[in-house]
Amino acid sequence: MGRPDGHLRGVLGAQLHLPHYAPEAFGERLRRHAAEPGWEALVAYDSGQPVGYVYANRLAGADDRWWRRTWPEPGSAVVGASTVAVKEMMVRRRRRGRGLARRLHDALLAERPETQVSLMVNPLNQDGKVQALYASWGYGAVGTARSSPEAPVLTVMVRSVRPWVVAGQGGGPSAESGWMTT
Repeated sequence: MGRPDGHLRGVLGAQLHLPHYAPEAFGERLRRHAAEPGWEALVAYDSGQPVGYVYANRLAGADDRWWRRTWPEPGSAVVGASTVAVKEMMVRRRRRGRGLARRLHDALLAERPETQVSLMVNPLNQDGKVQALYASWGYGAVGTARSSPEAPVLTVMVRSVRPWVVAGQGGGPSAESGWMTT
């Protein structure tokens, strides 16, 4: 799969100059993640153009690299839970602030069998607004990690895959048209 395909490249455009999102680094990471168990991706389109994406995979338990690099080491309730990790999520700048990231996130999780979801976020991203957004979605910080040598120190966050079930509420997210699942 070489470089990121046109769909992801269209969304990543403004980030390609950063070492973590350079085409070669992103392509290598995408290939590695896509080969991991439970990998799933969604791309959102508007008028045939990609405007956002999210992808995730299932973690392999307490010995997974995700948890091994988290400091301080999360407790057994966290690392022992069946977990899906959101590895990448991005929305084009002009489409931000309209709920697209949340719809992508919720659509990805809607049919996942895991009970817990985790993600890593740069606490400085948009002056902390992204981490605050994830906290508003029910995520809580459990530690910090560095996903790769060229990446910044990230906050590791977790929440239930279906918080409305935990809270005893009915309903949940529904996928909208315009999604592509891979």
